[in-house]
Amino acid sequence: MTLYGVELVRVADAEEAARVIADELVAAARAGQSIVLTGGTTPGHAYKLAAEAEPDWSGAALWWGDERSVPSEDERSNFRLARESLLAGLSAQPREVHRIRGELGAEAAAAEYDAELDGARLDLVLLGVGTDGHTASLFPGQPTLDERSRRAIRAEAKLDPFVERVTLTVPVLCSAPEVLFLVTGEPKAEAVERAFGRPPDRGTPASMVRSAGGRTRLVADAAAASHLDA
Repeated sequence: MTLYGVELVRVADAEEAARVIADELVAAARAGQSIVLTGGTTPGHAYKLAAEAEPDWSGAALWWGDERSVPSEDERSNFRLARESLLAGLSAQPREVHRIRGELGAEAAAAEYDAELDGARLDLVLLGVGTDGHTASLFPGQPTLDERSRRAIRAEAKLDPFVERVTLTVPVLCSAPEVLFLVTGEPKAEAVERAFGRPPDRGTPASMVRSAGGRTRLVADAAAASHLDA
């Protein structure tokens, strides 16, 4: 099968996927890069492994690809996940931590983050893929996919109807020289095939995100990548 703009790194299971991502994060932290983090169980495990392997992140800068409009203490917060799984395990904190302040409300938090991103260079963007093909908080068929001037915007999620979100836009996600997707589990297999085995399509936002001038890789376990064999 043809893969559209992505290099497949196929691994056995979620544990191996987390270790591969942890190695990438450690290398980026040691290189003093600006890293965009994502949410989710497997990324959370990768963050823990990365902190154990390299507890000094003093050269790195951290950003987030998206966030829910909730306080940082909320269990749904992507920042809370990173704080508990990554930051809490470090002996030296990152030189910069750019949290999306979801508690401000989605519109205000997006405006603040958009301004904060002005002039920023992102080196590594870590993303997941939802069962509907969304990535960050860019959802199928939504106007957010067409935004080309702002860097961060408010987003609505049908998966989480009572919580608005803030997301980086397509051009910002594509601006990094390294874009890294992490996907595990059989429930994601169909979305993975649509996102990486077919041409870009607004019905599958993950298919629209590729590094504009660098490398895009998909780290997927055997279950998530199973439909790519067809």
